[in-house]
Order: sequence, then C-alpha cells, then structure tokens
Amino acid sequence: QVHLVESGGGLVQAGGSLRLSCAASGLTFNLYAMAWFRQAPGKERECVGAIIGSAGNVYYSDSAKGRFTILRDNAKETMYLQMNSLKPEDTAVYYCAARKLFYTRGANDYDYWGQGTQVTVSS
Repeated sequence: QVHLVESGGGLVQAGGSLRLSCAASGLTFNLYAMAWFRQAPGKERECVGAIIGSAGNVYYSDSAKGRFTILRDNAKETMYLQMNSLKPEDTAVYYCAARKLFYTRGANDYDYWGQGTQVTVSS
C-alpha cells in the first residue's frame, strides 16, 4: 500500500522560509515522478513543481521559479520543497503526489497523494 506523508508546514512571516518533506513508502520510489501541488481556499489545485525519478529534470511553475527548490533523496524515499522569500499568496495546503515515470502538471494524472500540510504566510 502506497503512503505519502507530508510534513514541515506551518505559519511564517512574509519573506521567511519553510522546508516541506514528503516521505514515501510502498512504491519503487526512483521509478516515480513526484510533484508538489497546492490548493488555496476557493482555488483549483495547482502544480508548484515536479521532479522525475532520476532528479535529472525538474519543473517549476512561474510563481515558484527563483524562490522554491524541489529535491529528492531516492535512498531516503523522500522529496523536499524548499520555499524561500515566501509571500502571503503562497498560503495554501501543500500536497505531494506521485505518478509513474514522467511528471505532468495535471492533478488528475497523479495516482497517489499525501494528506496535505498547511502553509500560512502572514503579511
């Protein structure tokens, strides 16, 4: 059974940083593309960034470029999202997701999801 567990969310002031983690189990981690999505109240779930199994190819949304970094440690079966220069508009529930081989930006394309972790950025 596949489990994805996010951690590291919390309350931070604008300009601050947070590091989210997504620990995976029950899958062959290095065969899966992993992604971070976020969903704010009243908004659609959007892909913040994604990374393939070998970590050789990474995608960032325009809102994440230059501020967020996605990393994965296949030995630890964990993906990370380092978020710097946070803005109030980054406030959302952040989810990690997994799908075989290649990433996409579409939430419906992912097979497995974590429960989400709340990130709140105060102004």
